[in-house]
Amino acid sequence: MKEVFAYVIGLGAAVMMPVIFTVLGLCIGIKFQKALKSGLLVGVGFVGLGVVTGLLTNGANNLGLALAEMTKIYSLDLSYFDLGWPAAAAIAYSTAVGAFIIPVCLGVNVLMLVTGTTRTVNIDLWNYWHFAFLGGIVFYATNSLAWAFYAAIILYVITLCMADFTAKGFQSYYKDMEGISIPQPFCQSFTPFALAISWLLDRIPGFSKLDIDAEGMKKKFGLFGDPLFLGVVIGAVIGALACPDASTLVNRIPKILALGVTLGAVMELIPRITALFIEGLKPISESTRAMVEKKFSGLKGLSIGMSPALVIGHPTTLVVSILLIPVILVLAAFLPGNKFLPLASLAGMFYLFPCVLPVTKGNVPKTFIIGLVSLVVGMFFITNLTPAFTKAVVAVNDPAYVVPEGMEGVAALDFASALWCWLLYHLTVSLKWAGAAIALLLALAMCAVNFVRIRRLK
Repeated sequence: MKEVFAYVIGLGAAVMMPVIFTVLGLCIGIKFQKALKSGLLVGVGFVGLGVVTGLLTNGANNLGLALAEMTKIYSLDLSYFDLGWPAAAAIAYSTAVGAFIIPVCLGVNVLMLVTGTTRTVNIDLWNYWHFAFLGGIVFYATNSLAWAFYAAIILYVITLCMADFTAKGFQSYYKDMEGISIPQPFCQSFTPFALAISWLLDRIPGFSKLDIDAEGMKKKFGLFGDPLFLGVVIGAVIGALACPDASTLVNRIPKILALGVTLGAVMELIPRITALFIEGLKPISESTRAMVEKKFSGLKGLSIGMSPALVIGHPTTLVVSILLIPVILVLAAFLPGNKFLPLASLAGMFYLFPCVLPVTKGNVPKTFIIGLVSLVVGMFFITNLTPAFTKAVVAVNDPAYVVPEGMEGVAALDFASALWCWLLYHLTVSLKWAGAAIALLLALAMCAVNFVRIRRLK
């Protein structure tokens, strides 16, 4: 079962998702031609997103090479290597947890719908690897499938509740997202940071005057506030900083400019590609919602759980992400105790903000501060979880994912920097039975609050 499922997952999102959504579309009554078109659009969206974000870490003019050179020039002591999210997914689906995570979580989802503790139908099957990832590192830390499934299921329950809590704000902020929620634990891990920091910032006298969104930046700063131009400038600056001396700088001017244009291209193309996700997923979402409401008559406030890829092309997400890249790289070098430098994970930076923007209403300064604090805390989460991450990578024994020579360990921004991952790992592994009880009480409390909230919708 594990080998068969690992093979299917190994096809990648670009192949797996068209098949899943075509079959799902047929099951919910969509005609084959329309279901296939929807599935293929989602697949094309994943291909396009992979190609564009891959520009950050692959190819001759990628950001990763420039950053790697910077670590050598400035002698940065960062011995934890960034494998990126594919390594996390490999760990997730290389255990028995990964093999059974989709049917188990779908069963939990149905149970929560029946008991009135959620109104989210999570069909974002690709991102189920996040739940399997937590289960995977817990499994390799405890050698117990029971603890692994326990942690993964608790995370799933918490994530569904978080998706419900944030659904109204998400749908009101983003256009064309009616009836959609985001049950992805990496995104939802930053919602508590957004709420707490936003509350504090609102109490700073005069801070409200800095209420500038991405469109406002364009109007106020013209070309200098455009995400495309910001990407070009920041890319060129990073390229220049990767030069050890003035003569190298002069010789590398073509590469520096190419890096700038590449980063600008990422900023410009992502919004265009996310439109494909919306076009492909909308018929599936609408039909799923109609079918579930018919089967579970009387349900109100029902949301369909979708991938955050739908909204990562928002201008504020792009502007803040590109501004944070150089800042977090500099901070990573000087944060006491941090050993991780994000390189391959830079493509996942955009996924930090889908559930943050509804809280900040797209305010660029506020979103930037929340993102910065979240990433700084996340760097310590990553450093703390790297031994567990590395142990899992070694145990999986996949030649594509190894600990490079001279490095102490490996990790990834997504999903190791997430609050829920770090918290539930330590509750189940470090505190064992006491921690498991705390995790269960947390999940039950969130379900109780959600139950009361849902009852009020009737």
